[in-house]
Amino acid sequence: MTLAQARREAERLRALIRHHDRRYYVDAQPEISDQEYDRLYQRLRELEAAFPRLVAPDSPTQRVGGEPLKAFPVVRHRVPMLSMDNTYSHEELRAFDDRVRKFLGGEPVSYVVEPKFDGVSVSLTYREGRLMRGATRGDGLQGDDITSNLKTIRAIPLTLDAAVRGKLPTIMEVRGEVYMPRPAFEALNKARERAGEALFANPRNAAAGSLKLLDPRLVAERRLEIFVYGIVAAQGRTFGAHHEVLTFLRGTGFRVNPHWTRCASMDDVIRFCDGWEGKRKSLPYDIDGMVVKVDALAQQRRLGVTSKSPRYLIAYKFPAERVVTRLNAIEVNVGRTGTLTPVAVLEPVAVAGTTVSRASLHNEDEIARRDVRIGDWVVIEKAGEIIPQVVEVVKSKRTGRESRFHMPTRCPACGGPVTRDPELVAVRCESVSCQAQLQERLVHFAARTAMDIEGLGDVMAEQLVGAGLVRDLGDVYRLAKGDLLTLERMGEQSADNLLRGIGASKRRPLGRLIFALGIRHVGSAAAEILAQRFGSVDRLASATVEALQTIDQVGPVMARSIVESFKAPGMRKVLEKLRAAGVQFEAARRPPARQELAGLTVVVTGTLTGYSRAEAEEAIRARGGAVGSSVTRGTHYVVAGADPGSKYDRAKALGIPILDEAGFTRLLATGRPGEAA
Repeated sequence: MTLAQARREAERLRALIRHHDRRYYVDAQPEISDQEYDRLYQRLRELEAAFPRLVAPDSPTQRVGGEPLKAFPVVRHRVPMLSMDNTYSHEELRAFDDRVRKFLGGEPVSYVVEPKFDGVSVSLTYREGRLMRGATRGDGLQGDDITSNLKTIRAIPLTLDAAVRGKLPTIMEVRGEVYMPRPAFEALNKARERAGEALFANPRNAAAGSLKLLDPRLVAERRLEIFVYGIVAAQGRTFGAHHEVLTFLRGTGFRVNPHWTRCASMDDVIRFCDGWEGKRKSLPYDIDGMVVKVDALAQQRRLGVTSKSPRYLIAYKFPAERVVTRLNAIEVNVGRTGTLTPVAVLEPVAVAGTTVSRASLHNEDEIARRDVRIGDWVVIEKAGEIIPQVVEVVKSKRTGRESRFHMPTRCPACGGPVTRDPELVAVRCESVSCQAQLQERLVHFAARTAMDIEGLGDVMAEQLVGAGLVRDLGDVYRLAKGDLLTLERMGEQSADNLLRGIGASKRRPLGRLIFALGIRHVGSAAAEILAQRFGSVDRLASATVEALQTIDQVGPVMARSIVESFKAPGMRKVLEKLRAAGVQFEAARRPPARQELAGLTVVVTGTLTGYSRAEAEEAIRARGGAVGSSVTRGTHYVVAGADPGSKYDRAKALGIPILDEAGFTRLLATGRPGEAA
């Protein structure tokens, strides 16, 4: 066989295999037997082995990589992967409908309702119809590149249907949910039990754990599946409604869940949701509710998003499963900010697919309000089917032998004094040397959104604190290889990797460091604002409550917490160690070499092709301009990419110049606006 003949035969076999993959994994209507399919696949493998030049990245034979990865690269999402607001009642659904209609000025609104899968959100990017990248949600802005693992899921097409190739966007980002069917989950746990390995708690945990494996060959054995549910970026193709997107995806070769519908009113939405509450257990996969989306994409864009979630959709969660069990004891945990939290120790009981032996009791006031006693029979539910909590006491089962609970007057972890916050219900340990707090603080300090120290998780933090190697956060940078090698199951390679991660963390941006310090009430977004405003740890540490409250996003509670944290002797000691270790205390200030945009405020919205959002904003700052987070009358220009959202509409309403990407490039080069979009 000549190379040309082999190429034609390989192309024929690939097209045939893709066709049968779709019929089996997407349409659930196989046309040939497994034996016939295997013969086609084997013939293609033999051809590619004989003619290696024919092997293509999107060939069906390339779904499973040959060698395990060392780590997953981190990638930035073209469009942020936001979370969804949840609702648990018909009244809250109607309130959502009222908000949508009010925002849209009373326009008619229809909705698409789809199952809410209990899986792992992923993003798939296609260029010219070929899969280029697959990534996890991560923190919403960036995630792990798990393309090699996602390729093992046969319902994910590596190449999209040639019949619609001309109608495809040149670049398309698709969102979906990877899950493990219940039969596959049960088979996996049985195999792990036979091997003496720990069992997965539920199918979602199993799916998430599988996608984190570095060897795609192991992922392929886990029999993961996917449903796709949307397109967030599509260059060269427009859609008018979400139901059109679902139909397009289905026709293009993606696996779209068939149990969705369009509803003309919220009454129809509620009826559809109620119908599925009773039927969900009949599905071979887990759903924990329904997702309600505004159908018209133009209305979605006008509704826009908040910093955390879109305004045009909401998740209706099915009522949580409740069970009754005995409360055997109440323990008190100490968190990273010193808060003492009572936890119910329960007779183990199955709830929503997992065995629960501990549940939250929130705080002392909540225990008193519910009159929870040790020895009671209690009702347990999972809030959002995630966090177990005690919701009710079955007082009819009391025998009189139950005992009341009292919060300790000394810290159960260190024996130090505890005080009750006069403004809150929290009881806190005041000791700066409390080991329980330190372990939690250390995990927080090393988290990806903080100092991002690879290898410093819960287990390592427990060992470092338990061995006395870390007595405060500053000691992290005094660790030596010899110290680490004394720890259990710590080899030379692991020690080297951890030390490299610690060294790399010294260069983290100022906002990350502020967040990592674990100041009460200061989240990651607030930490970035503080870094921008003060520019250094020292200036922030010397700020007064009054100065802090001049910042819009900082209220009196946060301001007092910041001032009190930096005054604490323990914090001063930590900062001295961090400074001595060379941790970056100043914001990376590079004076703009150019001043083309001096005095101008520019807002960037939508998806640009030549710049990521961060690159576009950095380019503005590098030329002396200011980046606006919202469109106001003080905004000079709005740069609008694909799917610009409500900022575009706001700019039009205010008459602010809107630039397309070419105009933005000219603005950066000359300081003069390009053509309006």
